[in-house]
Amino acid sequence: MASRTHRHRAAARPARDGVPRRRVPLRLLLPLLVLVALAAMLMLRGYVHSEILADHRVGESAPTTQVPEDILEGGPVIDARAGQTQSLSVPDRRLVLTFDDGPDPTWTPKVLDVLKKHDAHAVFFVTGTMASRYPDLVQRMVDEGHEIGLHTFNHPDLSLQSKKRIDWELSQNQLAITGAAGIRTSLFRPPYSSFAEAMDNVTWPVTQYIGSRGYLTVVNNTDSEDWKRPGVAEIIRRATPEGGKGAIVLMHDSGGDRSQTVAALDRFLPDLKEKGYEFDNLTEALDAPSAHSPVTGADLWKGKAWIFLVQASEHITDVLVVGLAIIGTLVIGRFVLMLVLSGAHARRVRRKGFRWGPPVTEPVTVLVPAYNEAKCIENTVRSLMTSEHPIEVLVIDDGSTDGTARIVEAMGLPGVRVIRQLNAGKPAALNRGLANARYDIVVMMDGDTVFEPSTVRELVQPFGDPRVGAVAGNAKVGNKDSLIGAWQHIEYVMGFNLDRRMYDILGCMPTIPGAVGAFRRSALEPIGGMSDDTLAEDTDVTMALHRAGWRVVYAENARAWTEAPETVQQLWSQRYRWSYGTMQAIWKHRRAVIDKGPSGRFGRIGLPFVSLFMIVAPLLAPLIDVFLLYGLVFGPTEKTIVAWLGVLAIQAVCAAYAFHLDRERMTHLISLPLQQILYRQLMYVVLLQSWITALTGGRLRWQKLRRTGVVGAPVGGAVPSQGRRSDDRRPVA
Repeated sequence: MASRTHRHRAAARPARDGVPRRRVPLRLLLPLLVLVALAAMLMLRGYVHSEILADHRVGESAPTTQVPEDILEGGPVIDARAGQTQSLSVPDRRLVLTFDDGPDPTWTPKVLDVLKKHDAHAVFFVTGTMASRYPDLVQRMVDEGHEIGLHTFNHPDLSLQSKKRIDWELSQNQLAITGAAGIRTSLFRPPYSSFAEAMDNVTWPVTQYIGSRGYLTVVNNTDSEDWKRPGVAEIIRRATPEGGKGAIVLMHDSGGDRSQTVAALDRFLPDLKEKGYEFDNLTEALDAPSAHSPVTGADLWKGKAWIFLVQASEHITDVLVVGLAIIGTLVIGRFVLMLVLSGAHARRVRRKGFRWGPPVTEPVTVLVPAYNEAKCIENTVRSLMTSEHPIEVLVIDDGSTDGTARIVEAMGLPGVRVIRQLNAGKPAALNRGLANARYDIVVMMDGDTVFEPSTVRELVQPFGDPRVGAVAGNAKVGNKDSLIGAWQHIEYVMGFNLDRRMYDILGCMPTIPGAVGAFRRSALEPIGGMSDDTLAEDTDVTMALHRAGWRVVYAENARAWTEAPETVQQLWSQRYRWSYGTMQAIWKHRRAVIDKGPSGRFGRIGLPFVSLFMIVAPLLAPLIDVFLLYGLVFGPTEKTIVAWLGVLAIQAVCAAYAFHLDRERMTHLISLPLQQILYRQLMYVVLLQSWITALTGGRLRWQKLRRTGVVGAPVGGAVPSQGRRSDDRRPVA
């Protein structure tokens, strides 16, 4: 029950045609922007990790009839620039070590260390994906005198690609190198290439096209085959040219375990230097101008922006993985605690002969704060008239404009009083009721809720224990015949009541539900009664009672049937208020963490539990669905589906157990999978909106939900529907 009519309206501005155009509300815009940014970062990561847009096909060999003889029989450097065709070889006693597929964060630094140790230079043909992810290694290569060459961005076989894709691979590879080291390079090595004599009718046109784009194609004429890991001695043997000839040697600094390559280099370099070999980069060996040229201006900043975005996507993903581990631990931990502790609670209160203390038989006061509850108030009051426990009923009309007070007065029921006040809010209405209550035990309920005949009796029995200051009842959804109502029914039974059993055992019940709760007036008065400091006055007062040293317990048989929101807009408004109000209450009572006595015990036990399970866990829970979508798109699809189904199975077990404890029909759980896919997403966005409101210092006011009166007075333990009123199910404008 809300007590104020204030609602935020989406700003509208007039259009040229005179029809007002509504702006996107900030509560939708900010989560949407966060979602779009997160999706963009994950897509970028998938691209950089070759999980999307990558082509791993490898072409088959073809005839060589269209390849010039001087290319097939020539050296490993092919210059097809400016329309000419020239084959170049490395002079004798000069070796050009080339490393493909890096940079790798593990093996490239080791390779660079060995090269620096023996004062040798090399050429690193880097892929754009790896250069984007490890730009510092590219910069180190340049700083230590090595040359950089392009090896495409995603390592596809270019003979199977269009010219547009080839240009894209080259430009993206170049962009990554520019962002990493501020240079461009004119060296290129095609993926899956080998010797010049392997050029064929399919790869030769690609080499010509690459030359027309200004690149020098570099293959090799000495293959160490280090990727096969044949052993250090064999790598050295295969990498050593015969007869003192010069060579371009193919090695790898990425793509797997390269420990043999590093060990072979440490022996290979000094041994061949003693035989008179020099280890140069390519242009040094050919006595040609450097392959590197500096990049300045807009192109340099584009490269730096690219590296920044890639690094951001990597860091965001790392954070998300940590968040996923945290939420996984929290979810599983919460489920285990709920199953174990709720079972312990049920066994304790259901064992034969269990009693809270002496039976509570004295009359109690029932407070019904009401604001514009004309459609519901009659059902609410009539349900109280069937109570098996002696009560007085105070209906506090909080400035209603729909005749709520007149309806109650016209009923003329004994023991029912109406108190009128100007609209001041729900906490003020409850405090007004407390001031007028005749009895020490006070039951509070909402104006849209109905009680069973036994509800009050069951609710007040825990006060037989003098340590109990408040009791939470079992709130249930009365209008669960719609899909959104059924989803909330699952949430109430599983998420709320199972939680309350757990919190009861832990001694840190966070909230007495406004729909059904009871208090000692002698416990409320010293803490100032109901406070309007937060939007969740029920959570606020419950925490205050814990800090004052009172026990707060759960009475499972004190059932109350409430009307849940029936539209997405109403549900959004309610949960937004709940989430934000809970955050306010936690912040208000934060000093309990450092207090002594009962306040400190609650602060160091209750507040962390409430914060983790009610704020942090729901905020991080979307990561489960984010990684589900990521896994479905980028793989591994089967493992992703199995993992998600495993989480759903755990939730289904908890839900079934909760329904069993509450003696509810299991058929309602049919909609659980759909609830997890759709309903949870709405709750995620609501909580995110609450966080944004809290962090930006925004204020949220009460939002009145339109009631329909579909939840009738209980008859024989059942709560009948009053029939649908389609004209009343629209949200408040």
